[in-house]
Amino acid sequence: MPSPRATVTNAETEGIRLQKVLAAAGVGSRRACEELIAEGRVTVDGEVAILGRRVKPEEVVIHVDGMRVLTDNRLVHLALNKPRGVLSAMSDDRGRRTLAEFTDHMPERVYHVGRLDADSEGLLLLTNDGDLAHRLMHPSFKVAKTYVCEVKGTVPHRVRRQILAGVELEDGPVKADRFRVIQTLGSRSLVEVVLHEGRKHIVRRLMAEVGNPVTRLVRTAIGSVRLGDLRPGEVRRLTRLEVGSLYKAVGL
Repeated sequence: MPSPRATVTNAETEGIRLQKVLAAAGVGSRRACEELIAEGRVTVDGEVAILGRRVKPEEVVIHVDGMRVLTDNRLVHLALNKPRGVLSAMSDDRGRRTLAEFTDHMPERVYHVGRLDADSEGLLLLTNDGDLAHRLMHPSFKVAKTYVCEVKGTVPHRVRRQILAGVELEDGPVKADRFRVIQTLGSRSLVEVVLHEGRKHIVRRLMAEVGNPVTRLVRTAIGSVRLGDLRPGEVRRLTRLEVGSLYKAVGL
C-alpha cells in the first residue's frame, strides 16, 4: 500500500494542469482559468479545486460556476434537423430512410436521444453519452421540449386552458408546460406546445383530443438547445454552453 504522502505526490504530478484543461475546453485563456480556480469557482469531482491541481481530463467531472465543462474528447454531442420521412432509428429491415444516412460518415458511433416519428421533423439530439441520454429522456428530469405545429381549424380560447390544465388520453393525462397560438391562417393555425413528456405521438394525440389535429409538426428546441437555422438533414456539434446546459438540466 502506498503511504498517504506518496498518494498526494502522485496526484500532484500525474495528469495535466487544470487551467490548461479548462483553456483547451474553451472556458478562456489559461490566465483567466487560473483566476477562476483562485476564486473558488471551479470544482473537480465535486470538490473546490486549487491552483496547481493536475487532472486526467477523461476521468474527472469539472464544473465552472456550477456548469459542467466537457473535458472528455471521446464524448460527442450533436444536433440534427431530422427531415420528414426519416425514421428515428439507425437501421430498418424494410429499407426506409434512417438516421444512419446522416451519421455513417462519423468516426464516433452515436445514438439518438428519444424519437421523432417519421412524419415529424426538427431537432433530434445524437450522442454517445449514455448517462446524459438516459436522463434527458426520463420525464422526472422535466427537460422541456418545444414543438411548433400546424393544426386544422382555428384554436378556440378554451383550448389553451384545457391543454395547460390537463387533457385525459387513453394512457393517462397530459398537460403542456406552455401553449400559445402563433398565427391563424384561414382554415389552419400555427401553435407552439412546450412539454417535458416523451410518450409516443404525445403532441399529435393531445391536439387531436382538443379538436385540432396536427398536419405538420416540427420540434424546435430541447431544453436550451434550439434548432435555429439548421437545414433539414444538417448535423452540427453542440456548443460548450449548450452541452453544459443539458448536463445542468439533468443534474450531471
